[in-house]
Amino acid sequence: MNSTHLLKSDNEKLCDKPKEACGVFGIVAPTEDVARLTFFGLYALQHRGQESCGIATFDGLNVAIHKNLGLVSQVFDENILAKLKGDIAIGHTRYSTTGSTNVVNAQPILVNYKDTKIVLAHNGNLVNTTDLRDFLIKQGFSFESTTDSEVMAKLIVYELGQGKDLKNAIQAAFMQCQGAFSVLVATKDYLIAVRDSHGVRPLCLGITSKGQYVIASESCALDIIGANFVRDISPGEILFINKQQKLDLGLSLSEAKPHHCIFELIYFSRPDSTFKGLSIYHFRKELGRQLARETPIDADYVISVPDSGTPAAIGYAEESKLPFGEALIKNRYIGRTFIQPSQTLRELGIRLKLNPLRDVIAGKRIVVIDDSIVRGNTSRKIVKLIKESGAKEIHMRISSPPVQWPCFYGIDIDSREQLIAANSKSLEDITKFVGADTLKYISHEGMIKATELHRDLFCTACFSGEYPIAIPNELEGAKLRYERTRQEV
Repeated sequence: MNSTHLLKSDNEKLCDKPKEACGVFGIVAPTEDVARLTFFGLYALQHRGQESCGIATFDGLNVAIHKNLGLVSQVFDENILAKLKGDIAIGHTRYSTTGSTNVVNAQPILVNYKDTKIVLAHNGNLVNTTDLRDFLIKQGFSFESTTDSEVMAKLIVYELGQGKDLKNAIQAAFMQCQGAFSVLVATKDYLIAVRDSHGVRPLCLGITSKGQYVIASESCALDIIGANFVRDISPGEILFINKQQKLDLGLSLSEAKPHHCIFELIYFSRPDSTFKGLSIYHFRKELGRQLARETPIDADYVISVPDSGTPAAIGYAEESKLPFGEALIKNRYIGRTFIQPSQTLRELGIRLKLNPLRDVIAGKRIVVIDDSIVRGNTSRKIVKLIKESGAKEIHMRISSPPVQWPCFYGIDIDSREQLIAANSKSLEDITKFVGADTLKYISHEGMIKATELHRDLFCTACFSGEYPIAIPNELEGAKLRYERTRQEV
């Protein structure tokens, strides 16, 4: 195991929240500093991935790429951005859900077919990567990374080699891909957006005040550069944008079958983003209101586990007519550190990220609102922290149902062994493990009701076990399967 794995492991001990796949951003803007605009777009999408990031730009036939491990602000500076010249750019922030934390797995990915250069950035997970990879290897392709993203890029090259033009090659390549993929592809002439027919991961289209098109994982990335939201990229849509800002809407994948990941709304997306016109912040507040209706409790204060639990906590407090208090202060600068904590600090655990306000907590009956419980370790540490601060009672309320099933569509939970709700016999067992006086989850029906949209629009597989895209048995616990294969060889 290399030092990168060790660093990631230590950080994850402090947070057992689910991790997202990636964020993508692309822009077509001749005469503009596309690298700088992409930098700020990625900055807004940093929450979607903190392992690595990269930007690629096209300046005529020339492609410039810079990518590395680390945060956007660590990987890029003025000198680097100045070298990324061009009129089309795509960028990527990564959290690994297929393949390890390694610079070779950073994106965007560059591939070549004759004189054609293609750059690709991907959010999501394929479920048929093994079949596609094996097929390409038989056709003579080799792979530098261990990601499904490189498989998609080389599948485009394969289709070009079969005599197809770029548009038909893109369509043919992604018609073979099964799973979740919101993808940006760039060439010297086009910015291309492709979204799987289920629309599991988000992708939206925006336009700047100068009429230049932008594509991003979330609308908050449009806001940061002053672009206006136009619409979501539709499930199954393939959208070509040329340098004259002409949209080519002629191609698509199979018939759209929308199943948007509901965890995007509950946890992953920034609260200032939108989904189908729905404010993510408003939705999370409504989750809290619904949670209060379903799980009332007599208490003195409602507090949140910051930051993702805060909107639901405000909603819970408003609905239950209880005061909302800030009682857990978050260190927002801990980020992804390369400095290992000492054993003494490691034993303090959650205090590296959260510190309690004892005068708010001591002697009080506290309702603690969080968005989810995955492994349960962080919840246990938070309850212990609040108890040690003198709380009289601790009542945990969770604004999502129990996470009982793995996700294979771009969330880093690929085995039921990781999930406390899948392995505990009862709610009482989980309550005892975390150490709260009571613990309640929102109902599945209440969660859907809070969206004000139809149940069939969403993927809720991690809560229900109902997978909209068939999952091969080999995928459980198989995030690093290609690393194992490479080591065996």
